[in-house]
Amino acid sequence: MGSERARPRAPPFIDPPGYERHRPEATLLYALVERHYPEFASAREAAGRPLPKYVKEEFEAYLKCGRLEHGFLRVRCEDCHAEMLVAFSCKRRGFCPSCGARRMTDSAALLADEILPAKPIRQWVLSLPFALRFLLATNPAALTRVLGIVYRTLSAHILKRARLTRASGATGAVTLIQRFGSALNLNVHLHMLVLDGAYLVGTTPPVFRRIAPPGQEELQALVERIAERIGLALERQGLLARDAENSYLALDPEGGGPMADLLGHSITYRVAVGPRAGQKVFSLQTVPAREEEPRKGVAQYVGFSLHAGIGVEAEQREKLERLARYVSRPPVAVERLSLTPQGQVRYCLKTPYRDGTTHIVLEPLDFIARLAALVPPPRVHLTRFHGVFAAHAALRSAITPGGRGAGAARRAASLERPAPQAVRMTWARRLKRVFGIEIEQCVRCGGRLKVLASIEEPELIERILAHRRERGEEEAPTAPLGARAPPQASLF
Repeated sequence: MGSERARPRAPPFIDPPGYERHRPEATLLYALVERHYPEFASAREAAGRPLPKYVKEEFEAYLKCGRLEHGFLRVRCEDCHAEMLVAFSCKRRGFCPSCGARRMTDSAALLADEILPAKPIRQWVLSLPFALRFLLATNPAALTRVLGIVYRTLSAHILKRARLTRASGATGAVTLIQRFGSALNLNVHLHMLVLDGAYLVGTTPPVFRRIAPPGQEELQALVERIAERIGLALERQGLLARDAENSYLALDPEGGGPMADLLGHSITYRVAVGPRAGQKVFSLQTVPAREEEPRKGVAQYVGFSLHAGIGVEAEQREKLERLARYVSRPPVAVERLSLTPQGQVRYCLKTPYRDGTTHIVLEPLDFIARLAALVPPPRVHLTRFHGVFAAHAALRSAITPGGRGAGAARRAASLERPAPQAVRMTWARRLKRVFGIEIEQCVRCGGRLKVLASIEEPELIERILAHRRERGEEEAPTAPLGARAPPQASLF
């Protein structure tokens, strides 16, 4: 009986140029969450303000995201049998940079390829007063009502400029609700990608009538109209009270539940935990202050700010996708995060403030509090479709590139082609689209890469990782944090 020949050892996998496996455990963000989140959660429990279940799940899922120890896919080249491992992701909507980037890419590709037609698009951005930010962060019904008021006001303006009525014309928009500011503060505001014109109803194919960009006087009139209509709507709901001189939101101090204090401090740029709770966050001014200059395409009124200065022409599809990525970007930029020599968290602002502020400085536990405030509550959609882009709009299938919507099947049948189907981008396609990295073919031999198995059993995971460590294919990450400071006695 002949002896069996030993199976040849597969060569090590060669990463494509520009690609490096995501190792969250080697990032400062991961180290901060891993070290300080348990202490923060315990302190909230002790203070009688435990974190909601969805916030706890966000942190716990993030600590498993991208870690091979919690499961992965085995990917092998069909020709040379070189293997690589792809860790599972948490797929959360809060502060995870990796999953936020994935969602940003998917959302932008969907909008550019399937939803927004080759027509002029304008970005409208509405910022809100502090009190209204708190209301919309804690009251999903109020958020939906306010968003409806804003869209109806803008669509009425567009139809009027196009010399159409709601009976003879139709426009549309996609709103991406952002919940963060550049200083990791909770800042609910609206980014709306709006058609720069309207379609004529009853024409086949639909005829588009473009309008000119809004002037400064029009912007001012619009922001005042939006503020007044929102005020009237909230007053009818009992959420706004007026007296002889002032109007104010009649908010329940505990309207945010156990998160109310964290949300309020985050919105107002104040420290949430520790002996300095309620005080302004430390900031660094490293550039000279500048005087406020009038901004073109921006109008302000009683805390509301309306911006409409960015337009995209019909043929500028790459610019449209870049804009869609910007408005759907994740809240935390890991590259702007660092530690001071004293162990505090320093976060660089995307753009310096007028007073010269370029960074904010937070204690680690206050940084965790900021992350907790950024987690959106469950079952609150952060992307909304209006007008001709709404799911059941009569014109959607006729004007969108994807051709999906009401009447899509009948339209496809008349053109003798199959009804369009939505196809989610794969991990490999996403890398190629955003970074130009080709990872569907083996760099070593050009063979096709194929997913072999999904590894989820802890014992099997450990055996595979131990084998890779023996072969020198898996290295232990270097910790980005130094020695841990002693715990604080009182936080809340």
